[in-house]
Amino acid sequence: MAKPRIAVHKFSSCDGCQLAFLNLGEALLQLNEQVEILHFLEAGMSDVSADVDIAFVEGSLSTPDELERIRQVRANSQYLITIGACATSGGLQALRNLDGHHDEWRDAIYAQPEFIHTLKNVVPIASEVKVDLELWGCPVNSVQILAAVRALLFGVAPVDDRDRVCLECKRQQTVCVMVTQGTPCMGPVTRTGCGALCPRFGRDCYGCYGPSETAQSETLARRFAGLSLVPDAIARRFLLINSQAPAFLQAGGVFYRSGAEDPRAGDQDD
Repeated sequence: MAKPRIAVHKFSSCDGCQLAFLNLGEALLQLNEQVEILHFLEAGMSDVSADVDIAFVEGSLSTPDELERIRQVRANSQYLITIGACATSGGLQALRNLDGHHDEWRDAIYAQPEFIHTLKNVVPIASEVKVDLELWGCPVNSVQILAAVRALLFGVAPVDDRDRVCLECKRQQTVCVMVTQGTPCMGPVTRTGCGALCPRFGRDCYGCYGPSETAQSETLARRFAGLSLVPDAIARRFLLINSQAPAFLQAGGVFYRSGAEDPRAGDQDD
């Protein structure tokens, strides 16, 4: 019986989620005995047009070329999984969507801007093609990737864990930093997957795993105001790594429009 075929594709990103694959170490070698990896440039395999059973996609769509390429990846894949914040919600690149002067920024940065071909807005993969599973995180957790592949190998749908970081904190008996220290924490609206890493070390969650299920983001934003955060600081809590996730964009956008006209404002004061 033929082994399931896998591809790992990169779009606009930092490669961090591909490294999550490589960080599996021995588990990746064991997985390689069960599947055939046809395309994974980070690991040395190149066959960008290969027909595969599972395609993992890292990165957002930032150029017209990437729009064409993701359509081809979708056509060549039976099951498509996006990995990481860039692929699921645009990532840090999507911060430029908040600014209405894309052409001015491009012309100021590049010596020959006529050779730079970008989309007006950075968009996640699901805005262009059908996505079968989204694995959130910046970067994605290696365990998530392995669990998704193993589930598919057994013919079952992977579990989409949408619990809040707060629940993970309770499971690990981690003291709440917002209750005990008054620290503005994104845990109440952020999905788990990181193992509540930041609160376990006494610092606040900053939302790198994106919105949890039924995230009450606007309510948390008002709570941040009660903790004396100015509108600019509240906006940047939500409009950061996952700024294009609707739950975060809506909550952060209210404060962004009311008191943070420039997303760079106030960096020196944090």
